[in-house]
Amino acid sequence: MLRCLLLLTAASLLSAAKEDYMDQCIDGKHHKTEPGPEDKLHGQCDVWKDKACCTQNTSHAAHQDQSYLYSFDWNHCGMMSEQCKKHFIQDTCFYECSPNLGPWIEQVDQSWRKERIVDVPLCKEDCQGWYNDCKDDYTCMENWHKGWDWTEGVNKCPGGTSCRKIGVVFPSDKAFCEKLWSNSYKFTEHRRGSGRCMQLFFLNSSVNPNVKVAEYYAGLKGSGPRPGAADIPAALLITAGGVKLWDSSPQSCAQSSRTWALTAATMTMCRSAPPMGCSAPPMCRCCDILSLLYCSYIARHNVSRC
Repeated sequence: MLRCLLLLTAASLLSAAKEDYMDQCIDGKHHKTEPGPEDKLHGQCDVWKDKACCTQNTSHAAHQDQSYLYSFDWNHCGMMSEQCKKHFIQDTCFYECSPNLGPWIEQVDQSWRKERIVDVPLCKEDCQGWYNDCKDDYTCMENWHKGWDWTEGVNKCPGGTSCRKIGVVFPSDKAFCEKLWSNSYKFTEHRRGSGRCMQLFFLNSSVNPNVKVAEYYAGLKGSGPRPGAADIPAALLITAGGVKLWDSSPQSCAQSSRTWALTAATMTMCRSAPPMGCSAPPMCRCCDILSLLYCSYIARHNVSRC
């Protein structure tokens, strides 16, 4: 009976871990806390209207050459062509509005955001189309996240740089998509419809192809900690008294000072003696098997609470 219960609990954990990555908004400068419907999203952001992490105002600003969002000027090396700008608008809408980026969200320590995306796998057509439509436009920087001259409140080419064709600064579509935003995106050979790559834009808002892609990668991550929670021990020690989430190495034990206990009737925050072999405060403790799911959720979403 106990074995069956443990197997069921493990299966529930894997399923819950997968769900932990779905329908999430980046903790960024303009993102909503949770995704939801937005009936009046503007222009190319409209495809996210059924479940969006952006507001109507953000969607309008995404289409402006120099908006209040980040004071970033696409035209830093002359006027950007309309065919190229279309892709950057799609990129902005994707970043601001998509609720399907959970598997690639990582924590950062930056003044304007607490989370970013890393290595989001782009479909080959999206990366190639973006590069081909922009390679004859101009830029002076290889990484658009940093290094600009902001003395006038807007990004300017820093001294010592010169404007060159994007196709020269980035010799390939792979280099362009991966280097432009500090590896936010990852070039792939996967095609649209494969279920293995993300589309920056799609035509039918009622069928978001990125949902299945996010589910697939969330499933791959389901048995491991969410990025940013790597310091939570993964060892499960099953004892007669219940299930405990910790390991006994002094290094791991030193990472936390509180424990959580959940009983059938109530949940209380408590302190207890360190596990055997630990000289520092304990990690998360699940006082019974049924609370394992809850403790796993806490560990994944808020490291500091354990």
